[in-house]
Amino acid sequence: MEKIKPPLSDLPIKTADKGFYNGFSLDVTVTSKLAVGGLVLWAVAFPEQAGGVLGGLNTFILANFASWYIYVMAFFVIVCLALAAWPAAGKLRLGHDDERPEFDNFSWFSMMFGAGIGVGMLTWAVAEPIYHFRNNPEVIQGLADGESMNNFMNAYKYSYLHWGFSAWSSYAIAGLALGYFTYRRGLPLTIRSSLTPLFGKALSGPLGHLVDIVAVIATILGVAQTLGFGVEQFVAGMSKIGIGDWLVTEEGNASSAGIVVALVVIMGASTLSALSGVGKGIKWLSNINMALSIFLLAFLMIFGSTWFGMQALFMGMIDYIIALPKMLFTVYRPDGSETGDALSGWQGAWTVFYWAWWVAFAPFVGLFLARISRGRTIREFVLGAMIVPSIMCFVWFSFAGGTAIDMELSGIANGEIFASTDGAKIFTMTGIMLGDVLGWCMAVIIVILLMTYLVTSADSAVLIVNTINAAGDEGPKARPHIIFWGVTLGVVVGALLLVGGLTAIQTAMVIGALPFSVVMLLMCFGLFKAIYRDGLRARHGVPSVTVEMPPAE
Repeated sequence: MEKIKPPLSDLPIKTADKGFYNGFSLDVTVTSKLAVGGLVLWAVAFPEQAGGVLGGLNTFILANFASWYIYVMAFFVIVCLALAAWPAAGKLRLGHDDERPEFDNFSWFSMMFGAGIGVGMLTWAVAEPIYHFRNNPEVIQGLADGESMNNFMNAYKYSYLHWGFSAWSSYAIAGLALGYFTYRRGLPLTIRSSLTPLFGKALSGPLGHLVDIVAVIATILGVAQTLGFGVEQFVAGMSKIGIGDWLVTEEGNASSAGIVVALVVIMGASTLSALSGVGKGIKWLSNINMALSIFLLAFLMIFGSTWFGMQALFMGMIDYIIALPKMLFTVYRPDGSETGDALSGWQGAWTVFYWAWWVAFAPFVGLFLARISRGRTIREFVLGAMIVPSIMCFVWFSFAGGTAIDMELSGIANGEIFASTDGAKIFTMTGIMLGDVLGWCMAVIIVILLMTYLVTSADSAVLIVNTINAAGDEGPKARPHIIFWGVTLGVVVGALLLVGGLTAIQTAMVIGALPFSVVMLLMCFGLFKAIYRDGLRARHGVPSVTVEMPPAE
Protein backbone atom coordinates (compact mmCIF):
# COMPACT_ATOMS: atom_id res chain seq x y z
CA MET A 1 0.00 0.00 0.00
CA GLU A 2 1.29 3.44 -0.94
CA LYS A 3 2.50 5.50 2.00
CA ILE A 4 0.64 8.82 2.34
CA LYS A 5 3.19 11.64 2.32
CA PRO A 6 2.77 15.19 3.59
CA PRO A 7 2.12 17.75 0.81
CA LEU A 8 4.88 19.71 -0.87
CA SER A 9 5.35 22.87 1.20
CA ASP A 10 8.63 24.18 -0.14
CA LEU A 11 9.07 25.53 -3.66
CA PRO A 12 12.28 27.54 -3.82
CA ILE A 13 12.36 30.15 -6.60
CA LYS A 14 15.73 31.75 -7.25
CA THR A 15 15.68 35.53 -6.81
CA ALA A 16 18.42 38.15 -7.05
CA ASP A 17 19.97 39.01 -3.66
CA LYS A 18 21.40 42.39 -4.60
CA GLY A 19 21.27 45.18 -7.15
CA PHE A 20 18.33 46.67 -9.00
CA TYR A 21 16.45 43.34 -9.14
CA ASN A 22 16.98 42.46 -5.48
CA GLY A 23 14.14 40.14 -4.41
CA PHE A 24 12.92 39.54 -7.98
CA SER A 25 13.21 36.47 -10.19
CA LEU A 26 15.47 37.61 -13.01
CA ASP A 27 14.15 34.92 -15.37
CA VAL A 28 10.53 35.98 -14.97
CA THR A 29 10.97 39.75 -14.59
CA VAL A 30 13.44 40.40 -17.40
CA THR A 31 11.74 38.04 -19.86
CA SER A 32 8.32 39.61 -19.13
CA LYS A 33 9.72 43.13 -19.59
CA LEU A 34 11.41 42.18 -22.86
CA ALA A 35 8.25 40.50 -24.22
CA VAL A 36 5.92 43.38 -23.33
CA GLY A 37 8.48 46.03 -24.31
CA GLY A 38 9.06 44.26 -27.64
CA LEU A 39 5.32 44.29 -28.37
CA VAL A 40 5.14 48.05 -27.72
CA LEU A 41 8.23 48.88 -29.80
CA TRP A 42 6.96 46.72 -32.66
CA ALA A 43 3.51 48.35 -32.58
CA VAL A 44 5.00 51.86 -32.56
CA ALA A 45 7.86 51.30 -35.05
CA PHE A 46 5.95 49.15 -37.57
CA PRO A 47 2.26 49.92 -37.04
CA GLU A 48 1.02 48.53 -40.37
CA GLN A 49 3.01 45.31 -40.07
CA ALA A 50 1.95 44.89 -36.41
CA GLY A 51 -1.69 45.46 -37.31
CA GLY A 52 -1.51 42.95 -40.16
CA VAL A 53 0.24 40.21 -38.18
CA LEU A 54 -2.01 40.64 -35.13
CA GLY A 55 -5.09 40.59 -37.37
CA GLY A 56 -3.91 37.40 -39.09
CA LEU A 57 -3.22 35.68 -35.78
CA ASN A 58 -6.61 36.77 -34.46
CA THR A 59 -8.36 35.32 -37.53
CA PHE A 60 -6.42 32.05 -37.11
CA ILE A 61 -7.30 31.77 -33.39
CA LEU A 62 -10.99 32.53 -33.95
CA ALA A 63 -11.10 29.97 -36.76
CA ASN A 64 -9.27 27.21 -34.86
CA PHE A 65 -9.68 27.87 -31.13
CA ALA A 66 -13.18 29.33 -30.77
CA SER A 67 -14.54 25.95 -29.63
CA TRP A 68 -11.60 25.60 -27.19
CA TYR A 69 -12.54 28.86 -25.45
CA ILE A 70 -16.25 27.90 -25.36
CA TYR A 71 -15.66 24.45 -23.87
CA VAL A 72 -12.93 25.44 -21.42
CA MET A 73 -15.12 28.19 -19.91
CA ALA A 74 -18.02 25.73 -19.61
CA PHE A 75 -15.64 23.39 -17.78
CA PHE A 76 -14.70 26.17 -15.31
CA VAL A 77 -18.36 26.66 -14.36
CA ILE A 78 -18.78 22.92 -13.77
CA VAL A 79 -15.58 22.80 -11.67
CA CYS A 80 -16.76 25.63 -9.41
CA LEU A 81 -20.16 24.02 -8.82
CA ALA A 82 -18.48 20.66 -8.14
CA LEU A 83 -16.06 22.17 -5.61
CA ALA A 84 -18.87 23.95 -3.76
CA ALA A 85 -20.97 20.76 -3.66
CA TRP A 86 -18.10 18.39 -2.74
CA PRO A 87 -18.39 17.91 1.05
CA ALA A 88 -14.68 17.17 1.52
CA ALA A 89 -13.73 20.36 -0.33
CA GLY A 90 -16.39 22.85 0.72
CA LYS A 91 -15.43 23.11 4.39
CA LEU A 92 -11.66 23.45 3.88
CA ARG A 93 -10.27 26.92 4.61
CA LEU A 94 -7.87 29.01 2.56
CA GLY A 95 -5.48 29.06 5.45
CA HIS A 96 -5.13 27.36 8.83
CA ASP A 97 -8.22 25.41 9.93
CA ASP A 98 -8.81 27.91 12.77
CA GLU A 99 -8.32 31.06 10.66
CA ARG A 100 -11.09 33.57 10.00
CA PRO A 101 -11.39 36.16 7.18
CA GLU A 102 -9.26 39.31 7.35
CA PHE A 103 -11.85 41.57 5.64
CA ASP A 104 -15.56 41.94 6.40
CA ASN A 105 -18.03 40.98 3.69
CA PHE A 106 -18.72 44.55 2.48
CA SER A 107 -15.03 45.33 1.94
CA TRP A 108 -14.50 41.86 0.43
CA PHE A 109 -17.29 42.31 -2.12
CA SER A 110 -16.23 45.92 -2.81
CA MET A 111 -12.65 45.01 -3.64
CA MET A 112 -13.68 41.90 -5.55
CA PHE A 113 -16.22 43.75 -7.67
CA GLY A 114 -14.11 46.88 -8.22
CA ALA A 115 -10.96 45.06 -9.31
CA GLY A 116 -12.72 42.30 -11.20
CA ILE A 117 -15.26 43.92 -13.44
CA GLY A 118 -16.12 47.45 -12.31
CA VAL A 119 -14.76 49.39 -15.28
CA GLY A 120 -16.69 47.27 -17.75
CA MET A 121 -19.96 48.02 -15.98
CA LEU A 122 -19.89 51.69 -16.90
CA THR A 123 -19.23 50.97 -20.57
CA TRP A 124 -21.16 47.79 -21.19
CA ALA A 125 -24.12 47.93 -18.78
CA VAL A 126 -25.73 50.33 -21.27
CA ALA A 127 -23.90 49.47 -24.50
CA GLU A 128 -24.23 45.67 -24.53
CA PRO A 129 -27.99 45.24 -23.90
CA ILE A 130 -28.59 47.97 -26.50
CA TYR A 131 -26.42 46.09 -29.00
CA HIS A 132 -28.01 42.68 -28.36
CA PHE A 133 -31.45 44.34 -28.52
CA ARG A 134 -30.61 45.06 -32.16
CA ASN A 135 -28.77 41.84 -33.03
CA ASN A 136 -28.09 38.43 -31.46
CA PRO A 137 -28.25 34.75 -32.54
CA GLU A 138 -32.08 34.69 -32.33
CA VAL A 139 -32.31 37.72 -34.64
CA ILE A 140 -29.74 36.23 -37.04
CA GLN A 141 -31.77 32.99 -37.20
CA GLY A 142 -35.04 34.88 -37.75
CA LEU A 143 -36.52 33.81 -34.38
CA ALA A 144 -36.86 37.39 -33.09
CA ASP A 145 -36.95 40.90 -34.53
CA GLY A 146 -34.21 43.44 -33.79
CA GLU A 147 -35.27 46.53 -31.80
CA SER A 148 -38.65 45.02 -30.88
CA MET A 149 -40.20 43.77 -27.64
CA ASN A 150 -40.01 40.12 -28.72
CA ASN A 151 -36.21 40.51 -28.61
CA PHE A 152 -36.05 42.27 -25.22
CA MET A 153 -35.29 39.19 -23.09
CA ASN A 154 -32.75 37.88 -25.61
CA ALA A 155 -30.73 41.06 -25.09
CA TYR A 156 -30.43 40.15 -21.41
CA LYS A 157 -29.89 36.45 -21.87
CA TYR A 158 -26.70 37.13 -23.83
CA SER A 159 -25.56 40.06 -21.69
CA TYR A 160 -25.88 37.89 -18.58
CA LEU A 161 -24.09 35.02 -20.33
CA HIS A 162 -21.01 37.20 -20.89
CA TRP A 163 -20.91 38.92 -17.48
CA GLY A 164 -22.34 36.23 -15.21
CA PHE A 165 -21.28 32.88 -13.80
CA SER A 166 -18.78 32.05 -16.56
CA ALA A 167 -16.68 35.17 -16.01
CA TRP A 168 -16.63 34.81 -12.25
CA SER A 169 -16.00 31.07 -12.29
CA SER A 170 -12.72 31.67 -14.13
CA TYR A 171 -11.70 34.25 -11.51
CA ALA A 172 -12.79 31.93 -8.69
CA ILE A 173 -10.67 29.04 -10.00
CA ALA A 174 -7.53 31.18 -10.30
CA GLY A 175 -8.10 32.73 -6.87
CA LEU A 176 -8.93 29.43 -5.20
CA ALA A 177 -5.88 27.65 -6.61
CA LEU A 178 -3.57 30.44 -5.48
CA GLY A 179 -5.18 30.84 -2.05
CA TYR A 180 -5.24 27.10 -1.38
CA PHE A 181 -1.59 26.42 -2.08
CA THR A 182 -0.30 29.65 -0.56
CA TYR A 183 -2.31 29.82 2.65
CA ARG A 184 -2.57 26.08 3.39
CA ARG A 185 0.77 24.89 2.04
CA GLY A 186 2.89 27.99 2.58
CA LEU A 187 3.95 28.02 -1.07
CA PRO A 188 4.80 31.32 -2.84
CA LEU A 189 1.80 33.46 -3.88
CA THR A 190 2.48 33.02 -7.57
CA ILE A 191 0.81 31.16 -10.42
CA ARG A 192 3.23 28.24 -10.59
CA SER A 193 2.38 27.15 -7.01
CA SER A 194 -1.11 26.10 -8.15
CA LEU A 195 0.40 23.41 -10.39
CA THR A 196 2.55 21.70 -7.71
CA PRO A 197 0.25 18.64 -7.38
CA LEU A 198 0.96 17.92 -11.07
CA PHE A 199 4.62 18.90 -11.54
CA GLY A 200 6.08 19.12 -8.02
CA LYS A 201 9.54 20.63 -7.54
CA ALA A 202 10.11 20.89 -11.31
CA LEU A 203 8.25 24.21 -11.00
CA SER A 204 11.27 25.74 -9.27
CA GLY A 205 13.02 25.80 -12.65
CA PRO A 206 12.29 26.83 -16.27
CA LEU A 207 8.80 25.25 -16.34
CA GLY A 208 7.70 27.40 -13.40
CA HIS A 209 9.32 30.49 -14.91
CA LEU A 210 7.37 29.90 -18.14
CA VAL A 211 4.06 29.59 -16.25
CA ASP A 212 4.67 32.89 -14.43
CA ILE A 213 5.80 34.70 -17.60
CA VAL A 214 2.63 33.57 -19.41
CA ALA A 215 0.60 34.88 -16.45
CA VAL A 216 2.36 38.28 -16.44
CA ILE A 217 1.86 38.78 -20.19
CA ALA A 218 -1.81 37.70 -19.99
CA THR A 219 -2.34 40.08 -17.04
CA ILE A 220 -0.81 43.08 -18.82
CA LEU A 221 -2.84 42.44 -21.99
CA GLY A 222 -6.08 41.68 -20.11
CA VAL A 223 -5.82 44.83 -18.01
CA ALA A 224 -4.80 46.79 -21.13
CA GLN A 225 -8.12 45.75 -22.68
CA THR A 226 -10.03 47.04 -19.66
CA LEU A 227 -8.06 50.28 -19.59
CA GLY A 228 -8.55 50.69 -23.33
CA PHE A 229 -12.34 50.67 -22.93
CA GLY A 230 -12.01 52.87 -19.85
CA VAL A 231 -9.80 55.46 -21.55
CA GLU A 232 -12.27 55.79 -24.45
CA GLN A 233 -15.10 56.32 -21.96
CA PHE A 234 -13.07 58.63 -19.72
CA VAL A 235 -12.30 60.85 -22.72
CA ALA A 236 -15.99 60.82 -23.74
CA GLY A 237 -16.91 61.85 -20.19
CA MET A 238 -14.35 64.67 -20.03
CA SER A 239 -15.66 65.93 -23.37
CA LYS A 240 -19.26 65.81 -22.05
CA ILE A 241 -18.39 67.92 -19.01
CA GLY A 242 -16.74 70.52 -21.23
CA ILE A 243 -13.00 69.93 -20.81
CA GLY A 244 -12.49 70.47 -24.56
CA ASP A 245 -13.59 69.39 -28.05
CA TRP A 246 -10.00 68.45 -28.86
CA LEU A 247 -10.41 65.32 -26.75
CA VAL A 248 -12.58 63.59 -29.38
CA THR A 249 -12.60 63.20 -33.16
CA GLU A 250 -15.52 64.15 -35.40
CA GLU A 251 -16.72 60.54 -35.23
CA GLY A 252 -16.92 60.78 -31.42
CA ASN A 253 -13.90 58.55 -30.68
CA ALA A 254 -11.00 59.56 -28.43
CA SER A 255 -8.38 61.67 -30.23
CA SER A 256 -4.66 60.95 -29.92
CA ALA A 257 -4.25 63.92 -27.56
CA GLY A 258 -7.25 62.75 -25.51
CA ILE A 259 -5.78 59.25 -25.16
CA VAL A 260 -2.41 60.61 -23.99
CA VAL A 261 -3.95 63.03 -21.45
CA ALA A 262 -6.30 60.36 -20.06
CA LEU A 263 -3.49 57.82 -19.69
CA VAL A 264 -1.18 60.32 -17.96
CA VAL A 265 -3.92 61.16 -15.43
CA ILE A 266 -5.06 57.55 -14.84
CA MET A 267 -1.66 55.87 -14.71
CA GLY A 268 -0.16 58.68 -12.60
CA ALA A 269 -2.90 58.27 -10.00
CA SER A 270 -2.78 54.47 -10.09
CA THR A 271 1.00 54.36 -9.68
CA LEU A 272 0.75 56.61 -6.60
CA SER A 273 -1.99 54.33 -5.23
CA ALA A 274 0.08 51.20 -5.94
CA LEU A 275 2.97 52.69 -3.99
CA SER A 276 0.68 52.85 -0.94
CA GLY A 277 -0.26 49.12 -1.08
CA VAL A 278 -3.49 47.08 -0.83
CA GLY A 279 -4.41 47.88 2.75
CA LYS A 280 -4.42 51.65 2.23
CA GLY A 281 -4.85 53.05 -1.28
CA ILE A 282 -6.68 50.19 -2.96
CA LYS A 283 -9.08 49.47 -0.08
CA TRP A 284 -9.84 53.19 0.29
CA LEU A 285 -10.49 53.63 -3.45
CA SER A 286 -12.58 50.43 -3.60
CA ASN A 287 -14.90 51.68 -0.86
CA ILE A 288 -15.27 55.08 -2.61
CA ASN A 289 -16.20 53.53 -5.93
CA MET A 290 -18.58 51.08 -4.25
CA ALA A 291 -20.39 54.03 -2.60
CA LEU A 292 -20.54 55.99 -5.88
CA SER A 293 -21.68 52.85 -7.73
CA ILE A 294 -24.53 52.38 -5.24
CA PHE A 295 -25.52 56.05 -5.69
CA LEU A 296 -25.57 55.79 -9.51
CA LEU A 297 -27.41 52.46 -9.42
CA ALA A 298 -29.99 53.84 -6.95
CA PHE A 299 -30.53 56.81 -9.27
CA LEU A 300 -31.17 54.49 -12.24
CA MET A 301 -33.46 52.23 -10.17
CA ILE A 302 -35.57 55.14 -8.88
CA PHE A 303 -35.54 57.62 -11.77
CA GLY A 304 -34.89 55.26 -14.68
CA SER A 305 -37.27 52.70 -16.16
CA THR A 306 -37.91 50.91 -12.87
CA TRP A 307 -40.55 48.43 -14.01
CA PHE A 308 -38.69 47.71 -17.23
CA GLY A 309 -35.52 47.12 -15.22
CA MET A 310 -37.28 44.78 -12.77
CA GLN A 311 -38.57 42.71 -15.69
CA ALA A 312 -35.10 42.59 -17.22
CA LEU A 313 -33.57 41.51 -13.91
CA PHE A 314 -35.94 38.75 -12.82
CA MET A 315 -37.26 37.45 -16.15
CA GLY A 316 -33.82 37.86 -17.70
CA MET A 317 -32.19 35.84 -14.89
CA ILE A 318 -34.77 33.06 -15.27
CA ASP A 319 -34.25 32.95 -19.05
CA TYR A 320 -30.46 33.01 -18.55
CA ILE A 321 -30.40 30.15 -16.00
CA ILE A 322 -32.74 27.99 -18.12
CA ALA A 323 -30.72 28.63 -21.29
CA LEU A 324 -27.29 28.50 -19.62
CA PRO A 325 -26.48 24.78 -20.18
CA LYS A 326 -27.20 25.11 -23.90
CA MET A 327 -25.45 28.48 -24.27
CA LEU A 328 -22.33 27.23 -22.47
CA PHE A 329 -21.79 24.41 -24.97
CA THR A 330 -23.10 25.91 -28.24
CA VAL A 331 -20.39 26.51 -30.85
CA TYR A 332 -21.40 28.25 -34.08
CA ARG A 333 -19.18 27.15 -36.95
CA PRO A 334 -18.94 28.93 -40.31
CA ASP A 335 -20.57 26.70 -42.96
CA GLY A 336 -20.60 28.96 -46.01
CA SER A 337 -24.23 29.96 -45.52
CA GLU A 338 -25.17 33.53 -44.70
CA THR A 339 -26.77 32.52 -41.38
CA GLY A 340 -23.99 30.14 -40.32
CA ASP A 341 -21.25 32.65 -41.06
CA ALA A 342 -23.16 35.44 -39.30
CA LEU A 343 -23.64 33.28 -36.18
CA SER A 344 -19.95 32.34 -36.15
CA GLY A 345 -18.95 36.00 -36.61
CA TRP A 346 -21.24 37.09 -33.77
CA GLN A 347 -19.84 34.46 -31.41
CA GLY A 348 -16.24 35.33 -32.29
CA ALA A 349 -16.81 39.05 -31.78
CA TRP A 350 -18.71 38.63 -28.51
CA THR A 351 -18.54 35.32 -26.63
CA VAL A 352 -15.05 34.18 -27.67
CA PHE A 353 -13.71 37.72 -27.16
CA TYR A 354 -15.20 37.85 -23.65
CA TRP A 355 -13.96 34.36 -22.72
CA ALA A 356 -10.44 35.35 -23.79
CA TRP A 357 -10.75 38.62 -21.84
CA TRP A 358 -11.81 36.86 -18.64
CA VAL A 359 -9.04 34.27 -18.98
CA ALA A 360 -6.46 37.03 -19.52
CA PHE A 361 -7.90 38.86 -16.50
CA ALA A 362 -7.90 35.72 -14.31
CA PRO A 363 -4.27 35.78 -13.06
CA PHE A 364 -4.74 39.40 -11.99
CA VAL A 365 -8.18 39.05 -10.39
CA GLY A 366 -7.40 35.55 -9.08
CA LEU A 367 -4.23 36.61 -7.31
CA PHE A 368 -6.01 39.67 -5.93
CA LEU A 369 -8.95 37.52 -4.74
CA ALA A 370 -6.54 35.14 -3.03
CA ARG A 371 -4.91 38.02 -1.18
CA ILE A 372 -8.22 39.34 0.18
CA SER A 373 -9.85 35.94 0.89
CA ARG A 374 -7.50 34.27 3.36
CA GLY A 375 -9.46 32.45 6.08
CA ARG A 376 -12.59 31.79 4.00
CA THR A 377 -13.84 28.27 3.26
CA ILE A 378 -13.73 26.91 -0.29
CA ARG A 379 -17.54 26.81 -0.46
CA GLU A 380 -17.84 30.37 0.87
CA PHE A 381 -15.14 31.58 -1.53
CA VAL A 382 -16.48 29.85 -4.66
CA LEU A 383 -20.13 30.76 -4.13
CA GLY A 384 -19.27 34.26 -2.90
CA ALA A 385 -16.91 34.98 -5.78
CA MET A 386 -19.15 33.40 -8.42
CA ILE A 387 -22.71 34.35 -7.46
CA VAL A 388 -22.69 37.69 -5.59
CA PRO A 389 -20.69 39.70 -8.18
CA SER A 390 -22.70 38.05 -11.00
CA ILE A 391 -25.95 39.26 -9.42
CA MET A 392 -24.42 42.75 -9.04
CA CYS A 393 -23.65 42.68 -12.76
CA PHE A 394 -27.21 41.56 -13.55
CA VAL A 395 -28.66 44.42 -11.49
CA TRP A 396 -26.44 46.96 -13.26
CA PHE A 397 -27.29 45.65 -16.72
CA SER A 398 -31.01 45.42 -16.03
CA PHE A 399 -31.49 48.98 -14.79
CA ALA A 400 -28.85 50.80 -16.86
CA GLY A 401 -29.46 48.90 -20.10
CA GLY A 402 -33.20 48.54 -19.47
CA THR A 403 -33.59 52.29 -19.09
CA ALA A 404 -31.71 52.86 -22.36
CA ILE A 405 -33.81 50.27 -24.24
CA ASP A 406 -37.05 51.70 -22.83
CA MET A 407 -36.03 55.25 -23.85
CA GLU A 408 -35.33 54.08 -27.40
CA LEU A 409 -38.51 51.99 -27.62
CA SER A 410 -40.68 54.88 -26.38
CA GLY A 411 -39.03 57.39 -28.72
CA ILE A 412 -37.71 59.60 -25.90
CA ALA A 413 -34.10 59.02 -26.94
CA ASN A 414 -34.96 59.37 -30.65
CA GLY A 415 -32.03 57.14 -31.68
CA GLU A 416 -29.41 59.21 -29.81
CA ILE A 417 -28.32 56.33 -27.53
CA PHE A 418 -28.11 53.95 -30.51
CA ALA A 419 -25.98 56.53 -32.35
CA SER A 420 -23.52 57.24 -29.51
CA THR A 421 -20.17 55.45 -29.22
CA ASP A 422 -20.08 52.62 -26.66
CA GLY A 423 -18.27 54.75 -24.08
CA ALA A 424 -20.59 57.74 -24.51
CA LYS A 425 -23.90 55.84 -24.28
CA ILE A 426 -24.25 56.21 -20.50
CA PHE A 427 -23.54 59.95 -20.70
CA THR A 428 -26.07 60.37 -23.53
CA MET A 429 -28.72 58.44 -21.58
CA THR A 430 -28.30 60.35 -18.30
CA GLY A 431 -28.10 63.65 -20.22
CA ILE A 432 -31.50 62.99 -21.86
CA MET A 433 -32.98 61.96 -18.49
CA LEU A 434 -31.74 64.98 -16.52
CA GLY A 435 -31.32 67.85 -18.95
CA ASP A 436 -28.27 70.07 -19.38
CA VAL A 437 -27.42 71.21 -15.82
CA LEU A 438 -28.22 68.06 -13.82
CA GLY A 439 -26.92 65.93 -16.70
CA TRP A 440 -23.60 67.76 -16.44
CA CYS A 441 -23.48 67.07 -12.67
CA MET A 442 -24.21 63.38 -13.25
CA ALA A 443 -21.51 63.24 -15.94
CA VAL A 444 -19.00 64.59 -13.39
CA ILE A 445 -20.02 61.86 -10.89
CA ILE A 446 -19.70 59.15 -13.57
CA VAL A 447 -16.25 60.46 -14.60
CA ILE A 448 -15.09 60.36 -10.94
CA LEU A 449 -16.52 56.84 -10.54
CA LEU A 450 -14.85 55.73 -13.77
CA MET A 451 -11.56 57.24 -12.59
CA THR A 452 -11.68 55.29 -9.30
CA TYR A 453 -12.47 52.04 -11.15
CA LEU A 454 -9.63 52.57 -13.64
CA VAL A 455 -7.15 53.47 -10.91
CA THR A 456 -8.20 50.49 -8.77
CA SER A 457 -7.77 48.09 -11.70
CA ALA A 458 -4.45 49.54 -12.82
CA ASP A 459 -2.81 49.82 -9.39
CA SER A 460 -3.98 46.32 -8.45
CA ALA A 461 -2.51 44.99 -11.69
CA VAL A 462 0.85 46.68 -11.02
CA LEU A 463 1.04 45.13 -7.53
CA ILE A 464 -0.02 41.70 -8.84
CA VAL A 465 2.60 41.72 -11.63
CA ASN A 466 5.28 42.68 -9.12
CA THR A 467 4.15 39.91 -6.74
CA ILE A 468 4.51 37.31 -9.52
CA ASN A 469 7.89 38.75 -10.57
CA ALA A 470 9.08 38.69 -6.93
CA ALA A 471 8.37 34.93 -6.62
CA GLY A 472 5.18 35.55 -4.64
CA ASP A 473 6.60 38.01 -2.13
CA GLU A 474 3.73 40.22 -0.99
CA GLY A 475 5.97 42.68 0.83
CA PRO A 476 6.77 46.21 -0.31
CA LYS A 477 8.36 46.32 -3.75
CA ALA A 478 11.13 48.64 -4.87
CA ARG A 479 9.54 51.86 -6.12
CA PRO A 480 11.28 51.79 -9.53
CA HIS A 481 9.56 48.47 -10.38
CA ILE A 482 6.10 49.76 -9.42
CA ILE A 483 6.72 52.89 -11.49
CA PHE A 484 8.09 50.80 -14.41
CA TRP A 485 4.99 48.61 -14.66
CA GLY A 486 2.67 51.59 -14.14
CA VAL A 487 4.32 53.43 -17.02
CA THR A 488 4.54 50.25 -19.14
CA LEU A 489 0.83 49.50 -18.72
CA GLY A 490 0.00 53.05 -19.82
CA VAL A 491 2.35 52.83 -22.81
CA VAL A 492 0.94 49.42 -23.89
CA VAL A 493 -2.60 50.84 -23.86
CA GLY A 494 -1.54 54.07 -25.57
CA ALA A 495 0.58 52.38 -28.26
CA LEU A 496 -2.07 49.81 -29.19
CA LEU A 497 -4.89 52.41 -29.13
CA LEU A 498 -2.94 54.81 -31.33
CA VAL A 499 -1.86 52.04 -33.74
CA GLY A 500 -5.13 50.21 -34.25
CA GLY A 501 -7.67 51.38 -31.69
CA LEU A 502 -9.46 48.94 -29.40
CA THR A 503 -9.26 46.24 -32.09
CA ALA A 504 -5.46 46.05 -31.74
CA ILE A 505 -5.71 45.62 -27.94
CA GLN A 506 -8.49 43.06 -28.36
CA THR A 507 -6.39 41.05 -30.82
CA ALA A 508 -3.27 41.09 -28.63
CA MET A 509 -5.34 40.05 -25.62
CA VAL A 510 -7.09 37.12 -27.39
CA ILE A 511 -3.64 35.83 -28.45
CA GLY A 512 -2.08 36.36 -24.99
CA ALA A 513 -4.95 34.59 -23.21
CA LEU A 514 -4.64 31.33 -25.16
CA PRO A 515 -1.58 29.86 -23.35
CA PHE A 516 -2.93 30.94 -19.96
CA SER A 517 -6.21 29.10 -20.64
CA VAL A 518 -4.13 25.89 -20.72
CA VAL A 519 -2.53 26.85 -17.38
CA MET A 520 -6.01 27.38 -15.90
CA LEU A 521 -7.18 23.98 -17.10
CA LEU A 522 -4.18 22.43 -15.33
CA MET A 523 -5.06 24.46 -12.20
CA CYS A 524 -8.43 22.67 -12.07
CA PHE A 525 -6.82 19.22 -12.18
CA GLY A 526 -4.24 20.32 -9.62
CA LEU A 527 -6.96 21.47 -7.22
CA PHE A 528 -8.95 18.25 -7.48
CA LYS A 529 -5.85 16.15 -6.96
CA ALA A 530 -4.73 18.23 -3.95
CA ILE A 531 -8.15 18.16 -2.24
CA TYR A 532 -8.53 14.42 -2.83
CA ARG A 533 -5.02 13.75 -1.47
CA ASP A 534 -5.72 15.97 1.56
CA GLY A 535 -8.79 13.85 2.29
CA LEU A 536 -6.58 10.73 2.27
CA ARG A 537 -4.07 12.49 4.55
CA ALA A 538 -6.85 13.39 7.00
CA ARG A 539 -7.97 9.74 7.19
CA HIS A 540 -4.39 8.58 7.82
CA GLY A 541 -3.59 11.26 10.36
CA VAL A 542 -1.07 13.02 8.09
CA PRO A 543 -1.26 16.83 8.43
CA SER A 544 -2.15 18.65 5.19
CA VAL A 545 -1.96 22.23 6.50
CA THR A 546 1.66 23.30 6.71
CA VAL A 547 1.22 26.97 7.67
CA GLU A 548 1.07 28.44 11.15
CA MET A 549 -1.81 30.57 12.38
CA PRO A 550 -0.99 34.22 11.57
CA PRO A 551 -0.30 36.33 14.69
CA ALA A 552 -3.26 38.24 16.10
CA GLU A 553 -3.14 41.96 15.35
